[in-house]
Amino acid sequence: MKGFKNFLMRGDVIVVAVGLVVALAFSTLVKAFTDFIINPLIAAAQGGEAIGLGVQLGAAGNKATFLDVGSFVSAIIYFLIFMAVVYFLIVVPYRIIQARRGVTVFGDPVPAKTCPACLSEDLPIAATKCKYCGSSVPVETAPLKG
Repeated sequence: MKGFKNFLMRGDVIVVAVGLVVALAFSTLVKAFTDFIINPLIAAAQGGEAIGLGVQLGAAGNKATFLDVGSFVSAIIYFLIFMAVVYFLIVVPYRIIQARRGVTVFGDPVPAKTCPACLSEDLPIAATKCKYCGSSVPVETAPLKG
């Protein structure tokens, strides 16, 4: 039990737990925004009759066979808004704070080269041998990937 307690009390686990709670709160907020602001705007754009964005596949009026494209579009808008909120309110400040500490996070990928034998694309530039198939990788002829 002591090991489990130490694991739970690590800073990383606490940060992840707080992040999940914050994400859940943002998710609820963005869902309310799309349900009560975006969806009525889409419905108003349809005109006087609310025909719905979708196709009836079975008997008319059967909700089980209605292919609801409007709800799918609403879910895409919800996802995009939610990811933008997470990016600008969590990721960007985190990058700035870590940059002040001298740590690079969410940066550009490190340059890599491709193995000519097995086509692995994540070999370090200085590698002379493939870590997957063991073939030699010439430094001067290997194409850079980046």
